[in-house]
Amino acid sequence: MNTTSQNRLSPSTVRWAVLGTGTIASSFAQDIRLAGNAELVAVCSRTAEAAAAFSQRVGGLRVLPSIEALATDAQIDAVYLATPNTAHFEQAQSLLRAKKPVLVEKPLVMASAEARRLAELAGEMKTFAMEALWPVFLPAIDRLRSLIADNAIGSVTGIRAELAYARTLDLNSRFFSKALGGGSLFDLGVYPVGLTLALFGFPQAVSGRWRAAPTGVDISAEIQLNYPGFDASLACAFDRNGSNRFIIDGDAGSLVIDAPFLRATRIIVTKNPVARHLAIPPGSSRLSRFAGKVARKLPLPGLMVHDHDVPGMGLQFEIEAASKAILEGKHEHSLMPLGASIAALEIIETVLAQPAS
Repeated sequence: MNTTSQNRLSPSTVRWAVLGTGTIASSFAQDIRLAGNAELVAVCSRTAEAAAAFSQRVGGLRVLPSIEALATDAQIDAVYLATPNTAHFEQAQSLLRAKKPVLVEKPLVMASAEARRLAELAGEMKTFAMEALWPVFLPAIDRLRSLIADNAIGSVTGIRAELAYARTLDLNSRFFSKALGGGSLFDLGVYPVGLTLALFGFPQAVSGRWRAAPTGVDISAEIQLNYPGFDASLACAFDRNGSNRFIIDGDAGSLVIDAPFLRATRIIVTKNPVARHLAIPPGSSRLSRFAGKVARKLPLPGLMVHDHDVPGMGLQFEIEAASKAILEGKHEHSLMPLGASIAALEIIETVLAQPAS
């Protein structure tokens, strides 16, 4: 049974519910107000108290008691899953079986086999499903695609990206809990891996290594993706604060998504090593960041800066993209197909299959 209401308030607006009330759910609730084809109408949580508090904080959402209620409510067109990683698979399955479109916070699920099953189910039910890897849809990444296509830095010779935020070791934290799907690869590594796949497709070979936290999850990891003519060296970690940039080197210059590349508000094009060293100094100290900011404001030869700051967190662009695909009756989005989510999980599995270093 397709539960999407036929008596829509507006045929150009998708009515969303959010399952979960954590930090990312709050960001979703704030940024959906900036989307032109979506509205948030309902919330569901493990406890009625949490859902009621979220509704009051956000402003007048209907509170639903269960995922079953979400699946069968004809006034809800789609559901955003903002729950712990290990809950995604069963929840997404339940909603897809009811023909309710889903946008699932990263990682899509915890295993590539689960991702393949969800892709099959979305096809069988002819219902939209997508992993919410929001940087893929940001305006700055659109500009980056154009710069690559226009050979702004010539032929690509290499990629280097790091996403690392120091986390205090807490054995009960979701970041370090196996039971809650913790580890730096699932929390952070999916971003550089997913963005590399979105820009350059699937690699020819994968390798990597990881270090274990006392709980057994990865506290840091390095991933090597081999493409024809270049390699992508990616890193993620909870044991340090990193540069958090995404750098694409070419034989005629470099493209840099400035830190933090998750929000991708600035693309820096450098045409020579001097300009790049001044604008993108090595290291992540406050002094080096300050020096880089000063240099980027100077008229340096061989340096061009593209600013793409956006309001909010920037989630509105993935919300608009998913909503548009749902309104058009699509089962997935071309910029973030389920096949890419499967490939990202296969890459993570390949790295974690190695003994911890």
